[in-house]
Amino acid sequence: MKKIGIMGGTFNPPHIGHLIMANEVFHTLELDEIRFMPNAIPPHKEQSIKATSAQRLKMTEFAIEQNEHFKIEPIEINEGGVSYSFDTISKLVESEPDVQFYFIIGGDMIDSLHTWYRIEELVKIVQFVGVGRPGTLGKTTLPMMYVDAPLIDLSSTFLRNRLSNGQTVTYLLPESVETYIRKEGLYGTK
Repeated sequence: MKKIGIMGGTFNPPHIGHLIMANEVFHTLELDEIRFMPNAIPPHKEQSIKATSAQRLKMTEFAIEQNEHFKIEPIEINEGGVSYSFDTISKLVESEPDVQFYFIIGGDMIDSLHTWYRIEELVKIVQFVGVGRPGTLGKTTLPMMYVDAPLIDLSSTFLRNRLSNGQTVTYLLPESVETYIRKEGLYGTK
């Protein structure tokens, strides 16, 4: 059975914290691949300054292009609307019955997991993998496999603020992502 990690998120923008997390889970669990799955409209996050779905997808493609084991899963972007993990994972499991999926989430999502739509059913069809994040408890009573990874206190909000204030983001995002952001004039860049 193929083992595939799913890493969902807004990726607004994708950064090295996402890549480190995915890489650690990939190697620790000996997965076949990790799919980065940008959501269309996240149910848990307020988006004040945002890139379009197409721009977030493009940035994510740039972010993962150096790793042959990292792929794009565009299902939520393609479907549009509010992205509920239960609905998406159900579709993936149904369409790929020969795959064991591992849903990778950070400490902030672990802390709020109990609030997710149809979570009691979701934990029965996918293995959750939690990775710690500074400033979060990263604990739940729901079934969770944990993977240790180097902790980096970095968020997309922090990066958007840096970009809009003309501050450096060097080494915090892949160079190709920063180039794309500046070319598109995202987050107040010029």
